[in-house]
Amino acid sequence: MELLKKLFGFDPLKHKVRTEIVAGITTFLTMSYILAVNPSMFAILDGMPAGAVFTTTALAAIVGTLAMSLLAKLPFGLAPGMGLNAFFVFSVCLGMGYSWQFALTAVFIEGIIFIILTITNVREAIVKAIPKNLRYAIGGGIGLFIAFIGMQNAGIIINDDATLVKLGDITSGTALLAVIGLVITGIMYALNVKGAMLIGILVTTLIGIPMGITEFQGVVSTPDSIAPIFCKFEWENVFTLDMLVVVFTFLFIDMFDTLGTLIGVSTKAKMVDENGRIPNLKEAFMADAIATTAGAMFGTSTTTTYVESASGVAQGGRTGLTAFTIACCFGIALFFSPLFLSVPGAATAPVLILVGMLMMEPVRNIDFDDPTEAIPSFICLVMMPLAYSISAGILLGMISYVVINLFCGKFKKLTPAMYILAILFILKYIFI
Repeated sequence: MELLKKLFGFDPLKHKVRTEIVAGITTFLTMSYILAVNPSMFAILDGMPAGAVFTTTALAAIVGTLAMSLLAKLPFGLAPGMGLNAFFVFSVCLGMGYSWQFALTAVFIEGIIFIILTITNVREAIVKAIPKNLRYAIGGGIGLFIAFIGMQNAGIIINDDATLVKLGDITSGTALLAVIGLVITGIMYALNVKGAMLIGILVTTLIGIPMGITEFQGVVSTPDSIAPIFCKFEWENVFTLDMLVVVFTFLFIDMFDTLGTLIGVSTKAKMVDENGRIPNLKEAFMADAIATTAGAMFGTSTTTTYVESASGVAQGGRTGLTAFTIACCFGIALFFSPLFLSVPGAATAPVLILVGMLMMEPVRNIDFDDPTEAIPSFICLVMMPLAYSISAGILLGMISYVVINLFCGKFKKLTPAMYILAILFILKYIFI
């Protein structure tokens, strides 16, 4: 137990090994979809084999999550980020016409900049500049966002050209399986069944077999080599305006996605002290920066802290042992990829939806009686799912907070850091 305390911040008086391990497995299962999504997305680009990207994705997750467990001792999982991988493939490579080597170079530079910003405490200063009510809104916004992701993954919510989104067919297919899983998992959670969310994922996966949704793809496979994409950087375009724009965009999205996840999930886990401080925040940022830099070397897009970590926190995960378990699961997945990839999105969707509900709890602390607090908080909260971006919610929430309080004459509420951030965010939307 003394070793666990030293390595992962595990306190036998407060924590249980079984709880931390179950929490880690739960988080892994809710974020393991990246092992299927990342290879299929990068395979669009010539020279990035799906097998190599699968291995790289797992390696980036292992390095990042191990760093989180040992440095920050926090229960968060890391992996190549959704949204950031889409920007990599569709904007930088297919849209701007640059090679994937150019994009990897931008990610590598972003990681180095993040390490410098973390060492100089700039990222911590940004966290401190976020008002209390906006922090509560971030947690609620993330809850809506991941619930929306879960419903999308299951086909409960689908695209509609007229209204953007609409209810899918919940009487058949993946949507029906997700609804069944949601009922089963919800009942178990309400009855305080230990490991309810993990059990829910496994039971829903099994139910999906006779429904023809769970496709058993085998058990064991040998990891593919990452040689085709390892350290393939392109330095000749480093000092160009396009490289500056790409690096800055990666930087902004990753910084505020990570920031939002750490604040939101830590608040839900009641790991934030009375002054709003998150334990080992600097170390958590450093783990994120190391993961991004290592991921670029392996050959993948920006690696970031996953909002799905909230599922493990909801199961009681509170220490680095949870993160260590997640890393171990990714390590196992390298050799059992067919088995893990057999878990359908409809089986993890119920957990994301329930966790989304649990993440809404901090919203009750927002001061809705004060419009100068309520309006920016609402903008922050609602823009995360509607803009499909945690960072967009934070940026627009901070801009509106400063503007509203400035014109209402409440200057004492605004610090120099808030003015600086608001101006930077506005410039970001104007020029990028």
